[in-house]
Amino acid sequence: MPIVIAVSLIGGIWIGIKFSDIHSSGKGEKKLSEILGLIKNDYVDEVDVDSLIEHTLPNLLANLDPHSTYIPAEDLQAVNDDLDGSFSGIGIAFTMLTDTVTVSEVIAGGPSEKIGLMPGDRIMTIDDSLVAGQNIPNTDIVKMLKGEKGTKVKLGIRRKSAKKMLTFEVTRGDIPVNSIDAAYIIAPETGYIKVNKFGRTTRDEFLTGLVKLKNEGANRYIVDLRGNGGGFLEMAIYMANEFLPPNSPIVFTRGRKPMEDSQVFSDGTGAFQEAPLIVLLDEYSASASEIFAGAMQDNDRALIVGRRSFGKGLVQRQTTLPDSSAIRLTVQRYFTPSGRCIQKDYQLGKRSAYELDIVNRYEHGEFYNSDSIKFNEDLQFRTLNGRTVYGGGGIMPDVFVPNDTSGVTKYYYDVVNAGLLQKFAFEYTDKNRTALSQAKTLQEFMSRLPDDDELLQLFVAYAVRKGIPARWYYINISRNLIVKNLRALIASDILGREYLYQVINTDDATVQRAISELDAGNAVAPILPESEPATTSTSN
Repeated sequence: MPIVIAVSLIGGIWIGIKFSDIHSSGKGEKKLSEILGLIKNDYVDEVDVDSLIEHTLPNLLANLDPHSTYIPAEDLQAVNDDLDGSFSGIGIAFTMLTDTVTVSEVIAGGPSEKIGLMPGDRIMTIDDSLVAGQNIPNTDIVKMLKGEKGTKVKLGIRRKSAKKMLTFEVTRGDIPVNSIDAAYIIAPETGYIKVNKFGRTTRDEFLTGLVKLKNEGANRYIVDLRGNGGGFLEMAIYMANEFLPPNSPIVFTRGRKPMEDSQVFSDGTGAFQEAPLIVLLDEYSASASEIFAGAMQDNDRALIVGRRSFGKGLVQRQTTLPDSSAIRLTVQRYFTPSGRCIQKDYQLGKRSAYELDIVNRYEHGEFYNSDSIKFNEDLQFRTLNGRTVYGGGGIMPDVFVPNDTSGVTKYYYDVVNAGLLQKFAFEYTDKNRTALSQAKTLQEFMSRLPDDDELLQLFVAYAVRKGIPARWYYINISRNLIVKNLRALIASDILGREYLYQVINTDDATVQRAISELDAGNAVAPILPESEPATTSTSN
């Protein structure tokens, strides 16, 4: 049986690009139309009614569920770009260093690489307009660099090795938006793959990553969905299909009308149906992440490790309006294979309480102790082999790993909130780029960095210059955490984002627990009730 996708869903979002016909038939609609007419014709001052409506629409939708929203025309392209898999631009990542746009990464194969832009270049002018030292917001710089494919943009560049300002003309082209941050062998025969979102290219990227890992010797896998807020639902379906035997349920959706209901089953073509599998979740894993994890858990296919997920079980349809703005309107709920809807509670129009749910979880101790989580016993369901799972508030992992707070102090919060870890890492990279770039492996790269004590001293001195006093009692407590993050950020700046995870994961509590569960044989399908691991672990 082929995979059945009755509707094209997006991670909770169903894109329906169409123009709406608005018919004023109800009393409320007629009243609204009459009020707008009175304002337009009789109000004491002349009013731009279109602008008034533009400011009113977000408030109108705010009286619905927390995920129905209005997207102004000027924001729609940027909102869609993140999931579309590519956008048209020049192919760089940049940071604002001392109020100057500084190139931090040149995307391989992109337009900027082809004409010779380099990491560390300072962008002084864009199309002859001065941008250095002008306090221009990052969002405006992005708009200046983006543009239609084939159009040109002229850049004035300052480079350390050049005495005069250099001029480059870049022809904009398609820039990939990758959804896989890392895919590497993390332990013997163990492949780790980090998925940051579910975009249009996620299926191909994910499968490419799995095949790469298999060719490098992996026969068991960790799929990290922590912090992944969702995206295209169909990508989660395709990912789930790779691990499930034929005719396994993946997801059900139900709308207001029976004709809007759909069911999706696996087709049995997945190449990784037998591989031991662990899925990592946290409180920011939402929507499509929960669909994938729910399908794995309810089919007893994988072990879920981490913390309770966000709890988003609503599906939105995106409709483009005549002025190129759009609304995302909730039109369906989705259900995992066991029949549970994992949408957490909400009240119409009360978004602030909904948005504070994560804060409430933290204050109630849920991030540190699974016993703090209270499930509704009336929403109890059974997996394929009889394990108990619950609806109504996210997906509870099979193995709970508390939030790791070791090394977290007020000093650490101060430097993190000021963005000093990233800023120091970039400035250190910028000054030592030539030497660091010669490293061929991560081990060789690490050997070129200062030892831990020297790196910490350099950072503390830098933080002092930025207004954060050296409080050595707290610095010593946070020492390992600070040094590890600095090494990871510097590695990412030079070698690429995958290496950030290669450094961070060496002592990440959740990742290390996943490896130990694989070693113990607890992630071999089917996951049976009698082999359920404990739902608590020692706090760090």
